[in-house]
Amino acid sequence: MVEIKDLSAHVGASVTVRGWVEGTRGHGKVAFVSVRDGTGIVQGVLVKNAVDEASWGAHGSLTPESLVSVTGEVKAEPRAPGGYELGLTSLHLLALAEPYPIQPKEHGVDFLLDHRHLWLRSSQQRAGLLVRAEVEQAVHDFFYQRDFVRIDTPILTGSIGEHAGSLFETDYFGERAFLAQTGQLYVETACPAFRRVYCFGPTFRAEKSKTRRHLTEFWMVEPEVAFADSNDNMRLQEEFLSYLVERALENCSEELKVLERDTSKLEIVKSPFPRISYTDAVAELVAKGHEVTWGQDLGATDELALMESREMPLFVHDYPKAAKAFYMKENPADPLTVLCDDLLAPEGYGELIGGSQREDDLERLKARIVEAGLPLDAYAWYLDLRRYGTFPHSGFGLGVERTVAWITGRHHIRELIPFPRLMNRLYP
Repeated sequence: MVEIKDLSAHVGASVTVRGWVEGTRGHGKVAFVSVRDGTGIVQGVLVKNAVDEASWGAHGSLTPESLVSVTGEVKAEPRAPGGYELGLTSLHLLALAEPYPIQPKEHGVDFLLDHRHLWLRSSQQRAGLLVRAEVEQAVHDFFYQRDFVRIDTPILTGSIGEHAGSLFETDYFGERAFLAQTGQLYVETACPAFRRVYCFGPTFRAEKSKTRRHLTEFWMVEPEVAFADSNDNMRLQEEFLSYLVERALENCSEELKVLERDTSKLEIVKSPFPRISYTDAVAELVAKGHEVTWGQDLGATDELALMESREMPLFVHDYPKAAKAFYMKENPADPLTVLCDDLLAPEGYGELIGGSQREDDLERLKARIVEAGLPLDAYAWYLDLRRYGTFPHSGFGLGVERTVAWITGRHHIRELIPFPRLMNRLYP
């Protein structure tokens, strides 16, 4: 048995491939079958006089997604998918598929999401998820090469990291618990043990949003670095994102072609990235006619307007304290702001990364927790980090689905996770 991805090593030899039928067609005494085995697609050619009656008859009964075993000589064929085809000598039907729900025609989004478990097999969905897999591997490689230690943080927690209004609450043996919005608070605690750490896992937001940029369950990468300030943090972010793009371009060229991605827009993405302060961003938006006032967080339309004429990712830094989370460090140069940043992607994809220097002053942090209306006792363990050897540190969170959507050029992030969880979707 040979995998389709390895056919180049078997040119001129007879091999057997097992896989699922992508499609069939026939022209008189010549017939064709496309087979997908999970590593690639190959076209098999049957000539009626060169195969037995059983093989020829089996071809006529094939339905999409039937499982087959085909044997034949490997031939180089530039016009065929993958550059090779099989001159078949036999075809065996192993499992006949029932009529396939997804046909080669337009289907509504709800229909496709109802059949997500089957939609995954289509060429564009496979391509997008292969890019996602490459990006996820690149995440681990980037941090491993820089001596980061991966820390697995809890999904069930009694402490929140973002806004209380976006929590999924559950009963934990009579105690209130929440699905984690972030692993950040926990991964911070590992800095004194390992200096450079990161977590990577699912996070949850109970936001009643139906935009193309939101999921209720998504994956985040969250590094944290001891003795790093806000500028160090932004440098790490731009190096990280540039590396992810570079890896996708290097190892996913065929997938990006399937997705019809204009890769010239990615090839220019190199660190360093341009930066603009929140204050200057507001002034730019006001000059463009936007109704935005200093002190409020920037929304999706604001981010879109800022990126209209920009081709590179953009840092917007030093947001107002009142608009940001309690753990962000007060800006010594302007106490009304905090040392934080959002990294915005071009082409309308919005915020890919949010990061900040963390507040390392115990009393300031306690005051911010109280101001946010949160119970101090739930954060006693987090405050211990400031009681026992406080230190400057910074970190950020990158949303995997948004990042992969930008890299692949897909319109909606629901296509870049195997089973999207949306406000109105828990099936399949």
